[in-house]
Amino acid sequence: MKKASRPRPDDLRPEYDLAALGPGVRGKYAKRLKGTRLVALKPEVAAAFPTSEAVNEALRAVLKVTAIRRRSAAMPKRSSPR
Repeated sequence: MKKASRPRPDDLRPEYDLAALGPGVRGKYAKRLKGTRLVALKPEVAAAFPTSEAVNEALRAVLKVTAIRRRSAAMPKRSSPR
């Protein structure tokens, strides 16, 4: 059974003039975030990386190592000279 919703009390102070605030703008800051991706780190991981640049540096190193491994795995084996 669904509970009946109670009316919410008006918690705005009387001195707030909503007309002075103007209309809200949807997506006002969307351009700033274009091309970014937010991820949540576990607390123990976040403690190891104090800044976003530290995280990016570590991930670039991982990408570099995995790219080297992929290239070496894709290279044909050379036969030893006799």
